[in-house]
Amino acid sequence: MIKTVEISPFKDQKPGTSGLRKKVPVFQAPGYTEAFIQSIFDSLEGFKGQTLVVGGDGRFYNREVIQTVLRMAAANGFGRVLVGKGGILSTPAASHIIRKYGAFGGLILSASHNPGGPNGDFGIKYNVGNGGPAPERITDAIYARTQEIDSYKIAMFNDVDLDETGTFDAGGLTIEVIDPVADYADLMESLFDFDAIQAMIASGFKVTFDAMHAVTGPYAKEILVQRLGVDPQLVLNAEPLEDFGGHHPDPNLVHAKTLHDTMMGEDAPDFGAASDGDGDRNLIIGKGIFINPSDSLAMLAANAHLAPAYKTGLRGIARSMPTSAAADRVADKLGVEMHETPTGWKFFGNLLDAGRCTICGEESAGTGSDHVREKDGLWAVLLWLNILAARDQSVKEVVHDHWATYGRTFYSRHDYEGIETEQAQGLMSALEDKLGSLSGTSLNSLTVERADSFSYHDPIDASISSNQGLRIFFEGGARLVFRLSGTGTSGATLRVYMERHEPDPALHDQETQEALEPVIAAAEAIAEISKRTGRDAPTVIT
Repeated sequence: MIKTVEISPFKDQKPGTSGLRKKVPVFQAPGYTEAFIQSIFDSLEGFKGQTLVVGGDGRFYNREVIQTVLRMAAANGFGRVLVGKGGILSTPAASHIIRKYGAFGGLILSASHNPGGPNGDFGIKYNVGNGGPAPERITDAIYARTQEIDSYKIAMFNDVDLDETGTFDAGGLTIEVIDPVADYADLMESLFDFDAIQAMIASGFKVTFDAMHAVTGPYAKEILVQRLGVDPQLVLNAEPLEDFGGHHPDPNLVHAKTLHDTMMGEDAPDFGAASDGDGDRNLIIGKGIFINPSDSLAMLAANAHLAPAYKTGLRGIARSMPTSAAADRVADKLGVEMHETPTGWKFFGNLLDAGRCTICGEESAGTGSDHVREKDGLWAVLLWLNILAARDQSVKEVVHDHWATYGRTFYSRHDYEGIETEQAQGLMSALEDKLGSLSGTSLNSLTVERADSFSYHDPIDASISSNQGLRIFFEGGARLVFRLSGTGTSGATLRVYMERHEPDPALHDQETQEALEPVIAAAEAIAEISKRTGRDAPTVIT
């Protein structure tokens, strides 16, 4: 039986850069989740009888929403749903399954690196048939539909057993509960030289990985332990938990401090890594050295040819605008295209589909390639391991060789979380008003060269995305970027990005915040962060 339920619109269902994210109790409100899912389906065409992929990161409320999705997919005319066993699918694995099985699209249930639990965060994101996040034209249509929706359709059948693989029929829908790991693990083995990595590990090279009680635990156990021989005792927090063990599943130096401290110790493993809630971000730390994500993107691009999947070279590199220009220098030396896009992985999709880039990345710890249409945490880990095996060097040696070739780009991001929305918007508005008068302004040792509000002109479909962040460039190559984040669930997060290029190898060992001190001071002087927000320091520094 299909039931039509009347509802009133919810005015707060505007998708951000990665779908709709709210606190769990918001999604639990009667009709709230259903209204958003129905708005997604109402904004799509041509899916009758087609396949939908569904899965999530295992956070609290994941299973309940999957059952709702199954019933609503049946009521709205999908023919088949592929759902990960236990409701689990990492975001990159979901992208791969959409592509491999020719699905119409997929629903990924995650709030990524945000905390989970009964009072934590939840999220719903729609991915299109290429496996990537829905482009703006679709998310705009979804939001428009949420503002006028008056009912949703749902089929009435019992819950499906998500803990056993197999095929079920319910409400005219074929439901296949699949192994969430196998297809993805096989893909990784096709991209990288597993024999070389396995031999390196067998020789005594120690790898540790922190899954942060999030989705990548099962993937790490299959790939790192079973296929590559990593010591299972060094794969940490590998059991996905609904509340991520009470921790914040964000692979940065604040929330992965234990891993960082381990890697800085005398008896540290040779290589350490972590991934986030839904498995699309990564943290890379060598013995005694942290690799910031902007540098990691540049180093992976410079060495990708050492992995079988990329041995013929790169067609191009893409980075989000706030990401440092370290990768630009690699693209220049390789003689390939370099693309600067707004924040949000969906902006890479057109470039990847058109063959205009091979590797892409964001400063927020996301890197990936044309193997899927999402950023991919374990992919980055495996490419790093492949590079280390091929070069027979330590992480520190690879890093220092790279800096000697390209110079070092000192880079940091300062996050001011939970600012009152009006305060944050007021700061950005006042700063934007200043942009036209900043050129030529001197701030201690720095002189402003130019300033603008970043707009992106997509070279594939000619679409324009405006107001993507405020940029201030200084003579000599330093840069400041200011953005309000679209990934939080309460208040506003001001992100300030700082970089400075240093060509002199004798100065490459400076501490990052010390090297960036003139840029940090310029950010405060220009934006008046303390005065306008009442914050004396960032919440998180990465």
